[in-house]
Formats: sequence, C-alpha cells, structure tokens
Amino acid sequence: MPDRAQSAIRNPNFEMERLVAILAALRAPGGCPWDREQTHESLRGALLEEAHEVIAAIDARDLANLREELGDLLLHVVFHAQIAAERGAFKFEDVVAEACAKMIRRHPHVFGSEEQQLDGTGAVLTQWEEIKRREKDGIDGGTDSALDGLPKSLPTLIRAQKAQAKAARVGFDWPGDGVAPLLDKLREETAELEGALAEGEPAAIEDELGDLFFTLINLSRRLAVDAELAAGRATDKFIGRFRAAEALLVSRGLTPKEATLEEWDEAWEAAKRARAAGNRP
Repeated sequence: MPDRAQSAIRNPNFEMERLVAILAALRAPGGCPWDREQTHESLRGALLEEAHEVIAAIDARDLANLREELGDLLLHVVFHAQIAAERGAFKFEDVVAEACAKMIRRHPHVFGSEEQQLDGTGAVLTQWEEIKRREKDGIDGGTDSALDGLPKSLPTLIRAQKAQAKAARVGFDWPGDGVAPLLDKLREETAELEGALAEGEPAAIEDELGDLFFTLINLSRRLAVDAELAAGRATDKFIGRFRAAEALLVSRGLTPKEATLEEWDEAWEAAKRARAAGNRP
C-alpha cells in the first residue's frame, strides 16, 4: 500500500481522505479480489439498493441506521470515483469540486455578489431550472425540452411527478390553485377506463389505466403529496392489515388458503378496527 494511503488510513483527522485511500488500497494489486473485479455497471444494482436503504432509515426515523446507510451510500460514490480515476477520467476530488461549484452557481441569491430576494421555494425552484437550462445550452448548444434530464431509471411515480412539476414551472399546468379541474379529469379518465373495459381490448385498457394513474399523480402533485411516499405507505398499511388478518385466521384454526372470502373479510375488518384503536400489528 502506498505511504500516502497508509498515512491517510491511520490519520483520524482526515476521514474523507482516509475513505478514498481505503478504496484505492482495495482496488490496488494485492487488494481485495472482489473489489478489484467491480465496474460501474456491476455496482449499479447495489448503488440503487443502498439508496433505498437510506430512504428506509429516514422513513423509520432511525438516525443511527441513517448514519450507517449514508456511509454505505458515500462508499459507493467513492468506489465509482476510484474506478473512474483508474481509467484517467476523473478523481473523487473532481466530483466534490463540481458539486461545490454547481451549488454555488445555482444559488446566486445566497452566494451572488449582489443580494437577491426570492419569494419562496417556488421561485427558488424556477430559478434552479432556468440556471440548469442555461448550463445545458452552453454544453450542447441548446436543450430540446424542459423535461430533459429525467432518467428512465427513476421509480415510475417519482419520474411522473417530476415531469409534471417541470412542465408546471414553465407554465404548462392546470389553471388556478385548486384541484377541481383535476378531479373532473379523474372522473373523465375513470369513464374512459370503464369504456375500454366494456370493449375488452387489452391495449386500450392498459392505456386508459395509465392515464388514470398519471392523473392521480398529478392530483398528488397539486396537493403537495409525494406520490411515491403515499403509495408506499398505502402498501405498508395493506401489508400490516393483511398480516394481522392472517394471524387472526390462524388463531381461529384456519389457514389463509382454507378461509372463505367472508372469513377473510371479517378478519380484515377486525384488523382495521385494531389499527384504528392504536393496536397496530
């Protein structure tokens, strides 16, 4: 291991440099065989998994676990930077420098030479998108759309809500501040789905169901509700009630597969009542 790496690993005053040195040592000849085999592509799934584990820690309000999971996520950032450094593309320091420059550049109301007042979060986001657009113009000679930069790898609900929000910031949105137009649209899309179901055409059913989902996500955005978070909590609620209903059926000498629909319904309602009373599974 190089002397610089040895020094950084042993010096507790430079933890970030220490982490970079540890990854370099793991990837160096004589290091860890597994780490040496990894590529940007092979680490893709693990990076996504670590991001989800960070979110799980946040949702659980578990700060000790959040600290650990953020460390794991940071480890992946350093890992990717080390792979890039070995190829002569960029170093971890370049990643940090670019992030610093971007944050300063996109916050002229904080770091600019002249004091600038912005009226709330909406104005900040609008300014952010405008600065981002100008940056892209300088790179590729002109951006094609306000919706550029939405990775397809984003979870579907997040991607849809971000697309709607980006469109709204350039003026493409439902009129007014209320939800009445969206509720009307929701009823319209529901009727169109019913029509597709009556016709029995699978492609049309999928299309109309997608439109209904998209309208619901737009309604979430207008209500300032995180669609991904709301759907996740609804799923968690379903899982909790289902498990409670399962347990109740077993306590009555029934297996879930043997229970009738009526017995399932009764157990489900009992689980709902228990949750409402604060006795959550």
